[in-house]
Amino acid sequence: MKNWRFVLHRRWAGYLAVTVLFAVACGLLSNWQFHRREEAVTEINRIVANWDREPVPLEQALPELDSFEEGQKWTPVTLRGRYLEDEQLLARNRPLNGRPGFEVLTPLRLEDGTVFVVDRGWLSVGNEQDLPDDVPEPPAGEVTVVARLKAGEPIIPGRSAGEGQIATVHLPDIADRLGAPTYTGAYGLMASEDPAPATRPVAAPRPAEDEGSHLSYALQWIAFGVLGFIGLGYAIRNEYRIWNADDPQEQERARERERRRAARTPTDADIEDSILDNR
Repeated sequence: MKNWRFVLHRRWAGYLAVTVLFAVACGLLSNWQFHRREEAVTEINRIVANWDREPVPLEQALPELDSFEEGQKWTPVTLRGRYLEDEQLLARNRPLNGRPGFEVLTPLRLEDGTVFVVDRGWLSVGNEQDLPDDVPEPPAGEVTVVARLKAGEPIIPGRSAGEGQIATVHLPDIADRLGAPTYTGAYGLMASEDPAPATRPVAAPRPAEDEGSHLSYALQWIAFGVLGFIGLGYAIRNEYRIWNADDPQEQERARERERRRAARTPTDADIEDSILDNR
């Protein structure tokens, strides 16, 4: 008679608990990867919808100084004013294509007296590492700028910067430095400026529209969770064969398995014939 009583042993209860916990962990990791893919797809949709759209006036996109919604990211806006070159800042630790560098942040005083922070582009580190070799001057006088909106960055504890530099684009801090009414909901990555200077920092490239391998990883975690139960079932089956070794039906199945195994294993004569055939 078949004997399944061994599965009631607490050892197997422990195996089952471990398998369930492993499956739950795999499920959570899979959901995390699905969520990351959803975020990546949402960002790609923003790039497609906003990057090449027609610019809108800044005051239309951001009616208040602290206005900004994540769905507006990369939206081009037009603004007109004068650069505050003396208030220019360098954002540290900004790599581009694997090269370390800075982003040049130049406040633009608009015609109504408010200030909007423009990221004019990227500069490589110079010979001294802590500064670019040269920072191109912004256009003097009235300038018309097209910039793409981007949210400010949070404060990162423990990061510091030297004179004229910042570690993170935290717009409220920049507003305090300027002592003027400043847009704190978003700043802008410059797309163009008129009049255009002879030289300017490297323009921000269009972000890559790549959702990554998150879907593949999510499906892999699901497969790992299923494999855990398959492994548990295989272990139970082997234990069952041991406990029921004296059962006639199980003995017959064991003999059948041995016959199939023997049929798949080549004999010495088979090996010799194969060698002769190859020759």
